[in-house]
Amino acid sequence: MTKLVLGPFNRVEGDLEVTLDTVDGVVEAAYVNSPMYRGFEEMLLGKAPLDAQVIVPRICGICSVAQSVAATTALRNLAGLEPAPNGRLAECLVMACENLADHLTHFYLFFMPDFARPAYAARPWFAKVAKRFKAVSGEAAAEVLPARAAFMHLMGLMAGKWPHSLSLQPGGSARPLEQAEILQLIALLRDFRRFLERHTFGDQLEAVAELDSLDALAHWRDGRRGDFALFLELAEDLGLDNLGRAADGYLSYGAYAAPGGLLFPAGVWAGDLRSLDTERIMEDPSRAWLDGYPSHPAEGQTRPVPDKPGGYTWCKAPRYGGQVLETGALSRQMVAGHPLLRELVLAKGGSVLARVLARQLELACVLPAMERWAQSLRVGEPWCHQTALPQSGSAAGLTEAARGALGHWLMVKQGRIAGYQIIAPTTWNFSPRDADGVPGPLEQALVGVAVDEGSGDSVQVQHVVRSFDPCMVCTVH
Repeated sequence: MTKLVLGPFNRVEGDLEVTLDTVDGVVEAAYVNSPMYRGFEEMLLGKAPLDAQVIVPRICGICSVAQSVAATTALRNLAGLEPAPNGRLAECLVMACENLADHLTHFYLFFMPDFARPAYAARPWFAKVAKRFKAVSGEAAAEVLPARAAFMHLMGLMAGKWPHSLSLQPGGSARPLEQAEILQLIALLRDFRRFLERHTFGDQLEAVAELDSLDALAHWRDGRRGDFALFLELAEDLGLDNLGRAADGYLSYGAYAAPGGLLFPAGVWAGDLRSLDTERIMEDPSRAWLDGYPSHPAEGQTRPVPDKPGGYTWCKAPRYGGQVLETGALSRQMVAGHPLLRELVLAKGGSVLARVLARQLELACVLPAMERWAQSLRVGEPWCHQTALPQSGSAAGLTEAARGALGHWLMVKQGRIAGYQIIAPTTWNFSPRDADGVPGPLEQALVGVAVDEGSGDSVQVQHVVRSFDPCMVCTVH
């Protein structure tokens, strides 16, 4: 057996280290380490509850809106407050903007450049992929970055700034729009649609969102120009539908709570669809450099023990009724029942292809919803309702970041935060082994992957890791 330690990884938010036990050039076991302790949960203790809205977005500069929404939702539930309809729409719009920008960045700047590496020089598609996606010099970056920047103007318009906006409040949004600003918002969305339809898909978003089977996807790809079709070509050639399978269990808290209801529902998929019971969520610190025992996050604590025997990461191990679940765009769509992804996962299991495909489908599904939300905003109607927070109580704020299920659990006593626990998407996906020795999703997904034991290099490892789109700074709070 050969032991390889890979890390740090480039094009990953935060620090990541992966230890692989290999036999004859194949991964037999993987151990994922989140090596940077941050301690935001401890920072919040003793603070006024509303201070969470200022502090928790600083957990991450990429998904700060998601952290803000989770904290705001916890405060909203603590107060028993129903936000103004305009405020709900504003929350959905800024959250979707951040999530879609993440999907776009992941595909063009984090994931696809790995296929322009010399390891693939002999492939028939290599020249066009390298021309399009090679890191720094690929022509796609010159098109994507301005389009992303223009799309992110929505944040300035609706949230005042990004990252770390303070516009979202328990009662809605503190940034009302005038009619001219709503028209500007609609124009921003139209321009982003034009970019996606011209460069990413080469087709209308609605046509992509409605692809309902593997046969339909194959037929759609034939003769299609666009970056998504190019990805499908190389994914077929490399067998990405057979790479990176984990436990095939999926968790979603439900996404985009517009006035008409959730765009994507909450639930658990593990061979069939089940309703979500958050009381079944537990965090196990057995292999983390943290003290404690398996507990529900509402009762959890964060007590660092850097020299703990048997620990190999700062990340706890979230489990749902003892099950290992992954989370992310694929989980959202499995729970929502997207027929193409259900067919793919039932046939092949979760994979690199399935995770990337789910993100691309969300680009096509969510932007039209954003257009509907923008057109539903009403000038002159309330954007935020006010109320006082109770001096004591507990509540949870559950939402969906780009990378998956994000939960904040808040306890208040005598007007001060007495407990705060966070489970981020990458905490689920990059969790260590639990008390029973069961590996987390990435640790399972890396088993069977080929590795060059001499150099320690493996493009397949890179593909599997990036298919989860890790955000390590969120992982350990």
